Amino acid sequence: MYTMNSIRSKNWVDTHFHVFNAGEAVAVARYVPQYTAALQDWMALAQGVGVTRGVCVQPSFLGVDNHLMLQALKAHPEVLRGVAVLAADTPADELNALHTAGVRGIRLNLAGVSHDVAAWTRADRLWRTLHELGWHLEVHTDQGALPEVLRQLPSDIPLVVDHMAKPIAARAMDASIAAVVRRAQHTATYVKLSGAYRLGGVDAASLAHLWLHELGPAALLWGSDWPCTNHEHLATYDVLFAALSAWVGPQHLDDVLSHNPQRLYWDVPVGA
Repeated sequence: MYTMNSIRSKNWVDTHFHVFNAGEAVAVARYVPQYTAALQDWMALAQGVGVTRGVCVQPSFLGVDNHLMLQALKAHPEVLRGVAVLAADTPADELNALHTAGVRGIRLNLAGVSHDVAAWTRADRLWRTLHELGWHLEVHTDQGALPEVLRQLPSDIPLVVDHMAKPIAARAMDASIAAVVRRAQHTATYVKLSGAYRLGGVDAASLAHLWLHELGPAALLWGSDWPCTNHEHLATYDVLFAALSAWVGPQHLDDVLSHNPQRLYWDVPVGA
């Protein structure tokens, strides 16, 4: 049987994939999957392009029930990490247990819902524990809404921005891009080159080139977003993977696919 341990050539990482079961979602979910996204299916697709590690990101429609993500991490603790969805008042002992399980960040998925995050603004104890654990905050917003959200959140928490930040335009003066660049000047900040079909018509290649220019290769990650919920017809893994080389050039692939994610999720020092 194939296992992720069987191919460790480059330690390339897919930093954004999901696992879930058909028909399972929280009561208020705007999306209920009609199919199962199984860990073994993602693993087989990843193997096909040489991806050897992954970050399982909790989907919004499962709410704070992270058990499927945690099952995945338990099955392959060496090569998988997780990003959880949690309540703002999650106690420190639960965060510590999640860290032991392989979780390395929390996700605020605000797409399609209110971008008023007052509860998180007041979550001082949680932010303090995140600092202690070395975790990051992952944020997904509606198109153009990122600056509004970042203004409400602590500016010293390491940040990962989903789906290329979903700006209004692929221009350096765009408010979302400018907000990320400002934050990157004083806080560890990463942009995921993912979700090209979630950009509201903004050209993904142009946007990826802009991020490479504005932040440099050391601040970029790649994620397949598999199985591309609501865009499943675009979930051809090798095509999603091949786009990255066209976006950043082969000379930057090891930074984006290996060095950066290993530093963020596996605590591998720069240059190791």
